[in-house]
Amino acid sequence: MNNPKIYSDEDVLVHEELVDLKDLIVYNDDVNSFDYVIESLIKVCKHDNLQAEQCTWMVHYKGKCQVKRGEYSELEPQCTALLDLGITAEIE
Repeated sequence: MNNPKIYSDEDVLVHEELVDLKDLIVYNDDVNSFDYVIESLIKVCKHDNLQAEQCTWMVHYKGKCQVKRGEYSELEPQCTALLDLGITAEIE
């Protein structure tokens, strides 16, 4: 009969990687329309329609909105794409 091996805390090696998460922020401007910002968030950030619309309202009323959270390497091309579309954005 096989007896299951019981592991103690010392036997288990846990690998944790701390990741420095950043925020992709979009800022309000007086140039871009609501529909344009919504379409851009859907295209660039892969938001669904509701999420993009909610973010756009936050940008309008609060002046900015965190539209994405992740690693810098993931957010940087999205930030660049938004900037190329004329949307004011930065990574914090």
